[in-house]
Amino acid sequence: MTKTDFHFLPTMIGSMPHTDPKAAVDIITHYLQDIPVWPQLPRRSCLEGMSAQFSQGLPGVKINQDKVWIEPNPSFESELESLYQAYLDNDFNKFPIGAEYAAGLYELASRNLSPLLVKGHITGPLTYCMSIKDPSGKDILYDEVLSDAATKLLKLKATWQEHFLSNICRNTIIFVDEPAMSAYGSAYLPLSREQVTGMFDEVFSGISGLKGVHCCGNTDWSILMDTRVDIINFDTYAYANSLSIYTDELKAFIKRGGAVAWGIVPTDEKALKEETAASLKDRLEAAMSHFDSRGLPFAELARHSLITPACGLGLKSPEAAERAPQLLAELSALLRRKHGTV
Repeated sequence: MTKTDFHFLPTMIGSMPHTDPKAAVDIITHYLQDIPVWPQLPRRSCLEGMSAQFSQGLPGVKINQDKVWIEPNPSFESELESLYQAYLDNDFNKFPIGAEYAAGLYELASRNLSPLLVKGHITGPLTYCMSIKDPSGKDILYDEVLSDAATKLLKLKATWQEHFLSNICRNTIIFVDEPAMSAYGSAYLPLSREQVTGMFDEVFSGISGLKGVHCCGNTDWSILMDTRVDIINFDTYAYANSLSIYTDELKAFIKRGGAVAWGIVPTDEKALKEETAASLKDRLEAAMSHFDSRGLPFAELARHSLITPACGLGLKSPEAAERAPQLLAELSALLRRKHGTV
């Protein structure tokens, strides 16, 4: 058995539409007992938005509703020096994620749980740096100093989070949520392959347990498989074929112990009402059969497979946010029965 022997265990991306962390965690712990995840609650507070949630301690940061920007102040240079010193010392406790920024994280930690693993998440460096503005209104991605500082902050936040989650379970997964990767190769993301992998590996270097990356669109998956990542997660429901052109890279990735988290449960509310565990099983098996016919046996791929919703649920209705994990749990049980794991 390897560290990524999952056999279709279910988990989630993270965001939920609730304003009450207890209600969100109740749903998660009911349906996802093996790999629970702490819920991000962007409707509860603007501090739980994708960029704001991990900005506590970022030098010069300002937050107003859904806007996050850098506004240098008289203490900006000293704050920057403190960040870099903490990075060099790996003093992650100087950059925690406060309860006001992640109520679901602290609610999950308050429960008496015995999971196989526990999953956390952090905004990816590309998405983070493309959603925070510098004083001129440009993305900090294009400011060498600010983008480097932000990436190092995310590394410290990932380390802090992993240590915090280890109080729930010593086996952890931290996902880097990176929707901006779908823009790779376009004018919107004019970075080289080396720059992209370098930013990812900077954040991954702060994670000693399992490291995942989630991108809900199409992208060049070979780039991500070239990083230190252990798990790649994508919207399989809408982009089932997006991984198929990287068969050779996937075979090498699985051989080194990597895994795929198939985002096969839709987050579209109409599709959630229409789909069943049986219909999604057929859909997923069809997507996986491509690799079986090209030298990656279905049973081997299944061993290294998680299942998830296609994306987060933070903008959906509370009803959809419960239907998705319910369907996920039913699908997992069906797959595991059929393929001999239960």
